[in-house]
Amino acid sequence: MREADSFPRNPVMMSPADTGLLVVDVQENLIGAIAGHERVVWNVRRLIDGAQILGLAVAATEQYPKGLGPTVPELAERLGQIPSKLTFSCGGCPQVLEKFQSRGIHRLLVSGIETHVCVEQTVLDLLAGAWQVYVAVDAVGSRNDVDHRVALRRMDSAGATLTTTEAALFEWCRVAGTPEFNKISRLVQENGPPARK
Repeated sequence: MREADSFPRNPVMMSPADTGLLVVDVQENLIGAIAGHERVVWNVRRLIDGAQILGLAVAATEQYPKGLGPTVPELAERLGQIPSKLTFSCGGCPQVLEKFQSRGIHRLLVSGIETHVCVEQTVLDLLAGAWQVYVAVDAVGSRNDVDHRVALRRMDSAGATLTTTEAALFEWCRVAGTPEFNKISRLVQENGPPARK
């Protein structure tokens, strides 16, 4: 028996085989107004890089790009084609969810902006659709801290699992001592922008 299999894995934990990363509306014309936006973008970028290292499916959306602009370049260059929507919830982009479902994915880690609008409505709709939903609290943001904090509480009380970027990266990785772990470890050790107060 391998060491990684010597203890039962908790069924609520994410794995690359059943989890996807959803990046919600991290767009140029709104990101500057988000509290701590540099850190939010940094964490979303690390999640995308970690997902790609470990083979997780990744998808993103844009909210009314004609008004809010495209996804910020640092993320867009990693994401490929990004569908647009007018609904606040990513339920308005059914092709994104179908992409995940076609790979047998039933868990989604959600990141992006704004916590209390597009992220929250997406999370609540995903929960209603029987997805297991995780929210990286340091990879989501709002213009106002009260909106951010209350939205996290509401999503938590509705059944989403709150986590952090670093916790998610290590949960996806599961074991040390692999080439993938070495790459994830480098992501975790990066010096990022200062945390918002």
